[in-house]
Amino acid sequence: MESTQLVILAGLAIGLVYGAVGLLSGFCLMSSMRGFLAEGDVRLVRTYALAIAVAIAASQFLASSGTVDLGKSIYLQQSFSPAVLFLGGLLFGYGMVLSNGCGSRALVLLGRGNLRSFVVVIVLAIAAQMTLKGLIAPARIALVQATQVTAPANSLPSLLATLGFTESLSRALAAAATTVALSLFAFAHPAFRRSPGQVVAGIIVGLLVAGGWLATGYLGADDFNPVPVTSLTFVAPIADSLQYAMLSTGLTLNFGIATVAGVFAGSLVTALATGRFKLEGYSSPRHMLRSGTGAALMGIGGVMAFGCSIGQGLTGVSTLALGSFVAVAGILLGTAAGLRGFLRVQPLAVA
Repeated sequence: MESTQLVILAGLAIGLVYGAVGLLSGFCLMSSMRGFLAEGDVRLVRTYALAIAVAIAASQFLASSGTVDLGKSIYLQQSFSPAVLFLGGLLFGYGMVLSNGCGSRALVLLGRGNLRSFVVVIVLAIAAQMTLKGLIAPARIALVQATQVTAPANSLPSLLATLGFTESLSRALAAAATTVALSLFAFAHPAFRRSPGQVVAGIIVGLLVAGGWLATGYLGADDFNPVPVTSLTFVAPIADSLQYAMLSTGLTLNFGIATVAGVFAGSLVTALATGRFKLEGYSSPRHMLRSGTGAALMGIGGVMAFGCSIGQGLTGVSTLALGSFVAVAGILLGTAAGLRGFLRVQPLAVA
């Protein structure tokens, strides 16, 4: 079997597992932030923190062992625009609140029969494609070119290396510090420790990120036909999936498209098997308008930020790239603005 076929099968398998785990555990950054800031339930945010910790530890192990070269990913570029990454994160985070979930969550809910998520997925895909290659692309590229910087260090390990540490020691110190801090945060809360389902979900999702790196960076490491080194991310792959559905004869399957299909299928099968499948729609035209607006902001912001709450929040951060921390800061601030303060997204009135 060719390396590209192995990578596609791996993406499908990773998506299937993510779809099932996402449905059963409710894994979602927006839900995590809402519980943390508004509802007082902090278990989901601890699940997210544990997933990041596991993703960092496993991904950095793959990198330190020479199994995967994370430097080939889009996250560890020497030149990047902190301003565009942060602005994109802000737009994505606020859009996530308007749509009541991110792109990956929309795929999971779509598999459960939530027709609102169908609108979110389609609008997100169109907005992302417009920002990647369409009408918005020239403005995005011009903004990036006007604000990009070439940093002497593009990751936490390279930042430590500037202090005189060796490359291997810098990687080990950075990975250990972030992993321990996030794990302590996760397990410091008694309610989280008493929620084995959430603990398992965090571990599995973190390992799926490392699995994505292994699939594309190791299985796909073909000298004649290499595949892009990437892992779990959903904005550009959702856009590519819609384009592939329309123009499949002019495109080829890739890891991202296979992952998107896997998430939907994994959620659908799990929903049907557990009796969770239920058709749901919008409660009003205003609800649909708000949801579609949020999806558009996520599509635009996700492209600007080089990823979503998963693509940057887990996959990007697992590389310890400084740009990923900037993007995640924007996502968190945008989400917080939508949940608290004068920009808070008001609950829809029940008819």
